[in-house]
Amino acid sequence: MREVSPMIQIRPVSDLRNRFPEIENAVSCGQPVYLTKNGYGVMVVMSLEKYAELTDELELKLDEADRAAAASEVRHAHKEVFSRLKAGWRE
Repeated sequence: MREVSPMIQIRPVSDLRNRFPEIENAVSCGQPVYLTKNGYGVMVVMSLEKYAELTDELELKLDEADRAAAASEVRHAHKEVFSRLKAGWRE
């Protein structure tokens, strides 16, 4: 049987004040809550655990890049770096 994913939570930003327990419950279940102001998206609320899942690997890669840069005298222009990245995406 296929698992049904929960519906996306889109709420007005005023719900942070007026209905915080509902937002807290959704976030604690692992679901992000998208907040709007005047009908436009302005922010996403998520648990610290979910945020860490999204950013931990990136932080490790950035730390690795910092260590590599500190250990080398070689520097690359941003145009070179981005053109090499774009070329890799096409492969």
